[in-house]
Amino acid sequence: MKKVLLPLLFLTSSLAIFAFRNFNLTSERFVLAPHNSGGADAGKTGAPGEANCTACHSGSAQSGANENILTLLDGANPVTEYVPGQQYTVTLAMTSNPTKKGFQATALTSANTMAGTFTGQTGNTNINGTTKKYANHTITSNTSLTAPVWTWTWTAPSAGAGNVTFYVASNKSNNNSANSGDMIYLSQHVLTEASTSSVSEVTFNNNLSASWNQSTNQLNISFELNKTALIGVNIVDLSGKSVYHKAASKGNIGGNTLQVSSSSLSSGLYIVNLFIDNKPFSKKVLLP
Repeated sequence: MKKVLLPLLFLTSSLAIFAFRNFNLTSERFVLAPHNSGGADAGKTGAPGEANCTACHSGSAQSGANENILTLLDGANPVTEYVPGQQYTVTLAMTSNPTKKGFQATALTSANTMAGTFTGQTGNTNINGTTKKYANHTITSNTSLTAPVWTWTWTAPSAGAGNVTFYVASNKSNNNSANSGDMIYLSQHVLTEASTSSVSEVTFNNNLSASWNQSTNQLNISFELNKTALIGVNIVDLSGKSVYHKAASKGNIGGNTLQVSSSSLSSGLYIVNLFIDNKPFSKKVLLP
């Protein structure tokens, strides 16, 4: 009887050890293949020196030039250059808008340092990282229904940062609850720094004109810019009293025209002061 019992005990112990080991292997496989439904760990954008989403999802990375649509908005206007220190809305969409999806993005200078700062949008994007910041999808914005577009805020870096590149990695998931069969798309989006210095390169006094339009009863102030700049206007009478003021706003490259209605002015001689990035340029105008 003892001869039979010992092999049975050995067999039972062996099965227990095998089952325990098999459980551990299952656990190890789970750790090696996480499902990042709420965003990836920092550093998965494909930027220089970084990994991308294929670190966790099997397959090779594809070009995202026609898949990742990143737009920088100044208010409601898309722009391709940034004013240092200004806040912009960043939107990211995937052309295919898959049922299940995800992304990570960062913005770097040519020296591969963080350019500016990111602020996430509750429920839509979250931000992680230390010296470099990364925008990610959230657990509630990883489907085509909950987030056809991802949105976050970017505060541009201070002057002198130069060109900024947004690095984007997106995941077109097949939603099989595994790390296989997904498509990873990498793209780069370059923004140039808008110059707000050296305005003397444009001879504004020669291009600045101020004239009264009798048919519309408006004062037209026209000027040209060879670069974007902040434009302010202050009109004074001969006593130096300000009769009209317009706070600084962005002027565009090329011809610009500002109009002042007759309700602000009466007949007489005035001096139109145009401020280009806080540098003044003046023109006299006689109103009938």
